[in-house]
Amino acid sequence: MKAEEACTLCRSSEDDAAFLGEKIKLEEHKLCVHYFCLLTSCGVYQRGEEDEGILGFLIDDIKQETRRSSRLTCCLCKEKGACVGCNVPSCRKVAHFPCARKHGFISQFTGLFPSFCPDHSPSQSVSGLDLSLPQSCSVCLDSITPVLSSSILKCPCCHASWFHRDCVQRQAHSAGLFFFRCTLCNNKELFQEEMLRMGIYIPERDASWELESNAFSELLEVYQSCDALSCLCDTGRTYSAKSGWFTVIRCQLCGSRGTHRKCSGLKLDSRDWSCSDCTGATATHGYSHSFVDSLINLCSFSNNMSSPDRCVSPEHLLQSLVPKLLPPEVHVEVSSEQALKAGLDLLRRPGFDPTHLLSVSFTDTTFPKGLWGREARQHFLDLLTSQIQECEVFEGPIRAKNLRLDPQALHDDLYFDVGCLLSLSLVHGGPPPSFFSRALYQTLFNHPTNQRLTLDHMTPDTLITRQVTRMAMASSVEELRSLMEQSQDFLELAGCNRPISSLDQREALVQDLVNFTLITRMQLPLHRFREGLQTLGVFNQVQLFPLLFLELFCEPWERLGAQGVAQLFTLTFSQQEQQLREETHVATYWRRFLHDCEGGCSSVSLHDLLLFTEGVDDLRPPALLSFRPPACGPGGVLSRCDGLFPQWQSDGRRLLLPLSSSYRHFKSSMEQVVSNRLVSVMKGIKMFFFFFNGNS
Repeated sequence: MKAEEACTLCRSSEDDAAFLGEKIKLEEHKLCVHYFCLLTSCGVYQRGEEDEGILGFLIDDIKQETRRSSRLTCCLCKEKGACVGCNVPSCRKVAHFPCARKHGFISQFTGLFPSFCPDHSPSQSVSGLDLSLPQSCSVCLDSITPVLSSSILKCPCCHASWFHRDCVQRQAHSAGLFFFRCTLCNNKELFQEEMLRMGIYIPERDASWELESNAFSELLEVYQSCDALSCLCDTGRTYSAKSGWFTVIRCQLCGSRGTHRKCSGLKLDSRDWSCSDCTGATATHGYSHSFVDSLINLCSFSNNMSSPDRCVSPEHLLQSLVPKLLPPEVHVEVSSEQALKAGLDLLRRPGFDPTHLLSVSFTDTTFPKGLWGREARQHFLDLLTSQIQECEVFEGPIRAKNLRLDPQALHDDLYFDVGCLLSLSLVHGGPPPSFFSRALYQTLFNHPTNQRLTLDHMTPDTLITRQVTRMAMASSVEELRSLMEQSQDFLELAGCNRPISSLDQREALVQDLVNFTLITRMQLPLHRFREGLQTLGVFNQVQLFPLLFLELFCEPWERLGAQGVAQLFTLTFSQQEQQLREETHVATYWRRFLHDCEGGCSSVSLHDLLLFTEGVDDLRPPALLSFRPPACGPGGVLSRCDGLFPQWQSDGRRLLLPLSSSYRHFKSSMEQVVSNRLVSVMKGIKMFFFFFNGNS
């Protein structure tokens, strides 16, 4: 870089607009200055109007300050030309602006643009409500040390957003005054005020992405081409009529492929079409992903399997991780009442390797005599899982635990350790946890997807839950405002302290508070807990098959009996009297068949029957149950041969029962079709596991 391009004030040739401001050149005066150096230099004052820019400064002031600073030595680099001094009168520290910025000086870009040395600079404090200590920057997501300093700042509103100073300065430079806000709580006014106090420069302009001409023009374009193998349009593939056969219909999943209605054999009014790429990605052996998940879930609970090969369970997936356990054995001495402490001591041993086998011995006399080897290890894992459930990182009722925000547990990294111990226990054959709440499982593994957390998911009988519940039950705007005023500290912490003008805003407020309580403020505990569960590959296996592992981590739902399964279907009868009598008899056969399945008097189980109906469950609207009439044979003669067997219509979610003449024939036809269906499904599941796990 040429010598004349060095800043006249700081003598540095660096050019970084985010940290030093734009480099301003006045060729006629032979001046080149960084904008921040100009603002913060002691002897240069703005004498013009706000909108005059550098012309608002006297050129003589800049030259005079240059001569004055040439006699001052920078307290950091020991070179001449220091022009930024500490604003405290008794402090004599002066420095170049680039040096000052790198070594903890803070310059406030407001008012008279004062600067402060590290000994006198403003600082932030952790308030009494600030319980989270994140270990990643909310801007760049890289790791940080959660200790406030000149280089580590936090949001004054939500207290959950921590960031590097350099990251938030680049964010401010890009976002500008109108879009600069907290990345987590979205607060703007208090956030900008605090950042100005802490020396972040916020340019008074629109965001950089708004200033670029036609920056988002491609978003206004839509795909307009027919990708059918054979296009029938005489005008060409790129022609799209406003209506009719040759309107281009885009893929409803990706939007990046299209077809004319005529070219793909669609109906004239059809608007739903999926390209071959998306259809192949969302189908597995002819079934949707949700259906395959339902199959795996139902198979894992089937208690009437005729062959071990037909059983698919989370235990089998965990057993695939066992080969990762290697000798030599790691010895653990355990006291029955201190199993958790023994586990934590094991993790914190220098050089501990979780892939090694465990050898357990008990030091107390209460340990059952005669247990050793595998039995001792199993007893230790039982005690460990039980004591983990009652430790300080969890809260809530038995069998429905949420994570608890505990500052000491964060400091000790106990969330990671507990996740690691649960993984070790599962792979070594320990008992299933079965105490996670559904909300905790969802926030950890994102299952079920796209399902909102509600007030019912919050831990009962806590101060926060009581506050949110009272707001949710407010019957008037005045009552809601009064409750919000009483909970002002909590609302400010959640970034939800906003004006309420009608009761219609209550639901959105409650939803934001639920999300903050269960997700936002729990970011670090959840992150560390997930990392602990990644030990020996447990977390990755659960993410692949979240529905399969659900009842391993959470308390199982109550098993459906014959009556419960019957309630999943809505009976529909014919209007003709003769057929109605036959259908009434078959409806009786249906209820009797369900009881036989439940009592073990049939070769198929209730779960096998649900598998035949593609996973009908109590979380969806009831399926229809009707009757399969005899088909017409040659010459219009009725034939019962084609109506002897049941049929499941997936499109309409309808089960057609055969109009059998006796219960024996009805039961035989049901068992035959359900069993055959189950065999084909099991083959599909084996291929499913082969595809994902790489083994049969």
